[in-house]
Amino acid sequence: MHNLFFLQAAGGSAATFQLVLLGGMILVFWLFMIRPQAKKAKAAKQFQENMQKGDKIVTIAGIHGVVNKVNEDGTIMLETSPGSYIKIERSAISLEWTQNINKAAGAVSDKK
Repeated sequence: MHNLFFLQAAGGSAATFQLVLLGGMILVFWLFMIRPQAKKAKAAKQFQENMQKGDKIVTIAGIHGVVNKVNEDGTIMLETSPGSYIKIERSAISLEWTQNINKAAGAVSDKK
């Protein structure tokens, strides 16, 4: 009878351990997956809202250009070559590619 009591007590602590382990896995998942993605999305949204005329950008499709006009309806006029303009959505701008192209341009001008 005493053995049965110990087996039941051990089962309760194992369930508690499993809950703690599950909670730890959820915490790690949140720290390494969800939180960085939310920060990246917030930075991209802030970049798109603060865009101004003359900024060099790259779209998600890989189109390079300079912002010519920022419209109130959430679009921008992008000058792809002198005299050629396209109208695109602000959400089509890639923050990562734009930062890379601006970083590369800054490195070239620093060398001169």
